[in-house]
Amino acid sequence: MTMPRFEIFIDAGCSLCSHESKLLQRLDRGRGRLVVTDLQSLDFASGELGITYDDAMRQIYGRLPDGSLVRGVEVFRQAYRAVGWGWLWAPTGWPIIRQIVDALYERFAAWRYRKRMREGCGLPGNQAA
Repeated sequence: MTMPRFEIFIDAGCSLCSHESKLLQRLDRGRGRLVVTDLQSLDFASGELGITYDDAMRQIYGRLPDGSLVRGVEVFRQAYRAVGWGWLWAPTGWPIIRQIVDALYERFAAWRYRKRMREGCGLPGNQAA
């Protein structure tokens, strides 16, 4: 039985985001359980999601098969679950660990956003869009 698709919205101009999405696509192995949408593409319509482009750049968002949105570390939990590797991220959903991991991601996302807006993520091999 094929699991429903999970859609993840990424900033393909960020080398870290691109690398993670390519890894997830490889783990999906063409089964179509994961859809990756680049925030810079014509396929991305932030208004249809109820978030702004800036919201989507500030932290990662994903869309569940029922159309509801998740953000932050929950996106990674759902994405890895969709491709059959949910066990890898499962501990990040446990009480106490969840609070710590979510707080760390919030700090990372704020840092990534500032770097991306200034320097194109500030990661090697990456240029500002």
